[in-house]
This record gives sequence, C-alpha cells and structure tokens, in this order.
Amino acid sequence: MEPILVLVGFLGAGKTTLLKRLLLEAQQADRDPYVILNDYEHAELDARQLAGQLSKGALKPLDGSCICCSGITALRDSINRIPQRKQGITLIEANGTSDACRLMGFLGVGLDTRFKPPVQIAVVDAKNWQRRGEHNALEANQVQVSSLVVLTHTTGLSDVRIQAVKDELHQVNPNAAIQDVSEFATLQLPELSPVSGSVDAFEHQKSHWASCSVALPSLPDEACIETLCARIPKTILRVKGCTRVGTSQDYTYFERCPDGAVSIRPFKGEPTTGSKLLVVGPGSDPTRLGEIVSLVMSAR
Repeated sequence: MEPILVLVGFLGAGKTTLLKRLLLEAQQADRDPYVILNDYEHAELDARQLAGQLSKGALKPLDGSCICCSGITALRDSINRIPQRKQGITLIEANGTSDACRLMGFLGVGLDTRFKPPVQIAVVDAKNWQRRGEHNALEANQVQVSSLVVLTHTTGLSDVRIQAVKDELHQVNPNAAIQDVSEFATLQLPELSPVSGSVDAFEHQKSHWASCSVALPSLPDEACIETLCARIPKTILRVKGCTRVGTSQDYTYFERCPDGAVSIRPFKGEPTTGSKLLVVGPGSDPTRLGEIVSLVMSAR
C-alpha cells in the first residue's frame, strides 16, 4: 500500500523546504513520489520550483480553496486519480492556515484502498512558536494530530528555548515524535502511524484569511524587491512574487515570511500566470496592493 504524508504548519515555517528534501531522499531510496500542493492563490508558483525534481505528471497544484474544508473533495479526487506505481509515495503540502485536525478527519474517508491511512507531519518554526498572538490557536491546532513534529529555524536559539518549545509541543500532543530538522530521518516516514487523541475546538473560519494578487511589472533591481516587501503592511502574513529583475530575461521568485525576512532566488522557467505579486493575510486588497506597487515603482 502507498503511504500518504501530509505536511502542515504555519505560514513560513519551512514546509516547502522540507518537501524538497523529502522528494530528494525519497528518490534516493528508489521511491516514486507524487506531490499535491495547496495554496490560496497561484499554487503553480511553488509547483514550478519543484517541477525539476519530479517526473512529468507527478505534481498537482490545488489553489483557490482550502483543502481542509471547501477543497477536500478536490483533494480526495486528486489522490484517487494518482497513477499506481511501484514504491509510490504521495506527499501533500497543505496551505499555512489549514485546520490540520479537520483535514485529517475528512481525508481519512473516501480514499482508494491502495493507500495507507494518511499520516500528518507538522513543521514548527521554533523561533516563533506560540509568539503569533491571535494566531497561536491555529498553530497549536496544526500539531494536535500530527505523528511527527519537525522543528525548523532553531539556528541561534538557546537550548533553554528549544527545550521549552519541545515541552509545550508535548503538552499539545503527547503522542507525537519531535525532531530537529537536522536530525530528521526520511527512512522512518513510511513506518509512521496516524495519531488520534483529544482535539481542542477551533473556529476554522477565523483562519480563512483574505488573499489577492496583482500583476507585477519588471523591477529595476533586488533592492526594489526589499522596498516593496517592506511597504506591504505587517498584517499581511505572507508575500510572494515572481517577475523579471533588471535586464535579465529570466524570472526571479521572492517571498516575505511572517517574521519579515525576504528570500530571493531564481525561478525555473516562466510562470503560467505571468508576473504576479500575491499576498495572504487579513487586509489583503488588490486595489491597495496595486497602489503599493505603483508607489514603489514611481520612487525608483
């Protein structure tokens, strides 16, 4: 039977980075992976970053809906249509606001019998764990029914902080194994079993934040990316963009994480949606976003 691994975690925790590692190590172990990506808008942006690691037809982006509620039927259908392979493994990356408990409850019903029961892995940013104010309940929810918790962003943290995070995670989910990402062992994943237990009530609709996107012109340099990200209000929890920079004909991908850090890297190929700037978080508004882009461009 084919294992299904579901990656959950708050925006910017490092799910996609871990997914890339899982893909590489799964292939090194002669497994044949299939990936499903869920995002509020334009999941194709992240999908294109993974395309080079996968065989043709082994990647399915799902955007525009949340896979733990309105998108669950599309998710089930996508899984059941996955071609049967020898040594197959399915990897699902949920969007950063998914109600992970609800997702696992719904996903466990209606799957083809050739799949094992789904197993959930929570990616936790140790630096920012439970320091997200009103979003702490959502972050804790994403740990409650996970079989494994992988700690990221531990570099530079004190042993006291790391142990405190582990103790709190154990209180939220005493059944989950906890590992630092540096200790993470891929070979154990197919042997993980689903975790069940008590689940705190969570009003999921509160996590259904607004999202929007606007066309993004070519930018004169990377400093302009930094300026653009800095001008977008902090209430916006995730910023992603893809456009040409300077005189280059290649595309550049960038993102701003919830802690404000900006990452800039080459984009493989050409985005099917064209150059875009997209945001996720309370207060997302295309008119305001377009005004910010215009202000930044006029100042250059």
